[in-house]
Amino acid sequence: MSKPQERIELEVRQALKAQDKLELSTLRMLLNAIKNEQIRTGSQVDEATFLTLVRRSIKQRQDSEEQYRQGDREDLARKEQQEAEILERYLPPQAGEDEIRDAIRELVESESLSGPQGIGPVMKAMMARFGGAADGATINRLAREILNETS
Repeated sequence: MSKPQERIELEVRQALKAQDKLELSTLRMLLNAIKNEQIRTGSQVDEATFLTLVRRSIKQRQDSEEQYRQGDREDLARKEQQEAEILERYLPPQAGEDEIRDAIRELVESESLSGPQGIGPVMKAMMARFGGAADGATINRLAREILNETS
């Protein structure tokens, strides 16, 4: 069994013992996502894929939370927010925007990148550099800002 799956299964058992229904249901959903990915790929889920699954689950919770707030369902929105907070514990510490911005500026200057055509090389390099420590949407937004400044 893979380490991410083992870790989640252990925490499911702990949540069962603690009778924490919200954490239990959230972790079971994550465990199902891991198992579905294993079935889809036919192999164990590694750490990078696990982080992708966690991010996807968080994004789903945030989208649902927004929809519930628009529909005046504050109780359901709060539940989605709490589930996202539980899932965020599995992400590595996030890099700050200033750190990301500095790294992008450094790359743009060293590679003489500018304009929209520079977004691909910047994204590739920054995702490789920051991996799970930075959200792709944040990197993309900052890269576009910096590339627009240089064009």
